[in-house]
Amino acid sequence: MQKVSLSLIMLGLLGLAGCQTVPDQRTMAVRSVSSPQQALHMPAQARPNNIDFQKIKEAENRPVVALVLGSGGARGYAHIGAIEVLEEAGIKPDLIVGTSAGSIVGSIYASGKPAIELRNIALTMKANDVRDFRLDRKGFFDGKKVENYVNLQVDNVPLQDMKIPMFVVATDLKEGKKVVFNYGNTGQAVRASVAIPSMFIPAQIEGKEYVDGGLVSPVPVDVARELGADIVIAVDILAQPIHTETTNVWGLFNQNINIMQKRLANEELKHADVVIQPDLREKGHIFDVRGRAMTMEAGIQAARAKLHNIAHVYQQHNYGYGNQIHQLLAQEK
Repeated sequence: MQKVSLSLIMLGLLGLAGCQTVPDQRTMAVRSVSSPQQALHMPAQARPNNIDFQKIKEAENRPVVALVLGSGGARGYAHIGAIEVLEEAGIKPDLIVGTSAGSIVGSIYASGKPAIELRNIALTMKANDVRDFRLDRKGFFDGKKVENYVNLQVDNVPLQDMKIPMFVVATDLKEGKKVVFNYGNTGQAVRASVAIPSMFIPAQIEGKEYVDGGLVSPVPVDVARELGADIVIAVDILAQPIHTETTNVWGLFNQNINIMQKRLANEELKHADVVIQPDLREKGHIFDVRGRAMTMEAGIQAARAKLHNIAHVYQQHNYGYGNQIHQLLAQEK
């Protein structure tokens, strides 16, 4: 099995090396003419999706693949491990949907950074790169540093110009409804998506307040389906409530969030084709960066365990183009 995995990884890397140098027709169709600096002055917006995924499906005679990255605080490092495995297998999503921690990792990956660069970014990030204390009645983290950090990592590229179409899920605080940002300031959209209530001050965008997308869609599978995805690969990094400590205020806060999000996530996960669930029993602080390599490794192991599942889903759709995942099926015969 190790030989199979190694050959799969090598074939996937060769495939990716060849395809990443070719301009993507989807990106060419939606790319704006704004400069990176102008993009920072365009507020994050939820606009009608102008990418015709159905046309892509018909033109290229293949299914549309979505990667969905869920919320989970410091467990978000596991997303990077999962992406490493998918990338090695030559699996390139047509779109990415992310909530909270998933919106951070997803946006940086969608901007064109390969998995190895995601890993390097994660290993060198310091808590103070994204942490800014501010005394306020609505929270004690401002979130501006998160916005700036994400924009730095994506080279100030706005959402509509991502190399892979990126959709960021947040919650409209006043109306309590799901909002999907797909245009404008990427960092600002992510800032809204990660704004955990009572911890982060709500993100202000064009007169409205937004908070953590995990409140309404912790693993946004349904958004991917609504956008036209035929195959949905979801990465669920939510903590299992049974493993959460409740001996202090922080533990109780975590448990409340875990119970609420897990129920919502379970409903949406029913609509995913493949669910990758890293074994992450510990719930770290949102800025706890200890053990990040271990967390990424959990993502790697969980994703590898689902490669056969992905292969079978691809087979059902007669999809072998642009990836090497079908090699696993060949090994089974």
